[in-house]
Amino acid sequence: MKLQYLGDSKDSFKWDYHDYLISQLGYPIFKIALMMTPDDGGSDGQSHPSLFPARKEIVNFCHDLRRSRSIEAIKALPEKSGASYRVMFHKSGTHLNNSKRKEYFSGLDSTNDQLVFLDPDNGFEPEKSCSEKHVAYSDISQILDQVSNNSVVSVFQHFRRIPFSKDYARIRERIQSGHSAAVYWHSLMFVVVSKSETAIQRVVSANQNYAKTNPVIPIS
Repeated sequence: MKLQYLGDSKDSFKWDYHDYLISQLGYPIFKIALMMTPDDGGSDGQSHPSLFPARKEIVNFCHDLRRSRSIEAIKALPEKSGASYRVMFHKSGTHLNNSKRKEYFSGLDSTNDQLVFLDPDNGFEPEKSCSEKHVAYSDISQILDQVSNNSVVSVFQHFRRIPFSKDYARIRERIQSGHSAAVYWHSLMFVVVSKSETAIQRVVSANQNYAKTNPVIPIS
C-alpha cells in the first residue's frame, strides 16, 4: 500500500467490504498488514471514494483518510461504522523488505479468531517474480500456520488483464493450503483464505449477501 492511495474508490470498496465481512463473522480483531511501499508521485489514488457506492459513513471515512493521509486514521473504521471489532496493525507502517518476508509475516497469534488483511500494491505474486508489491503464496501458508483455525486471511488483488474468474482459478490452484473464496468489483478483487472450510462457507454466504446490495461479483 502507498499513502497516496488512502481514501480513493478502491479504499471505499476495501473498507466497506471488510467492515461488512468481519461484522458478519463476528470476529473481534481486524489485523491489517499494510505492506507499505513508498509513494511514486503518480496519479494512482486520485479516484473519488463515491465511485464505489459504499455506505455513507464509509465514504465519509475515506474523505477523512484523504485529508489526513495517516495510516493511524484507519483505526477509526469500526467507530465510524458503529461496529465492535478492533483494528490492529501488523508491523505498523513498516515497509516490506522482499529479502525479509518471513520476518515481516511472523509474530501473528492464535489467541482470537481474526480477519487478517494483506494490502499489497498489486496482489498475489505472478508466475515468474515476486517483489515488495506482491503477496507470496508461501506468505499465506506462513500466516495460516500461526493463526487460529477459524481465522480468515484476505488479500488485495489488482486486475491483471485477464478476467477475474480466470485469475482467481489460477490463484486457487497455487494456494498451498487452505480453502478460499473471492469477490470483485471493477479492477479490484479480494481473495479470502482459511484453514477452515466452515469459515470459508461463512465468507461465501457473506459475499453473496453483500452482492445483493453492492455492484460486486462473488466467486467460490
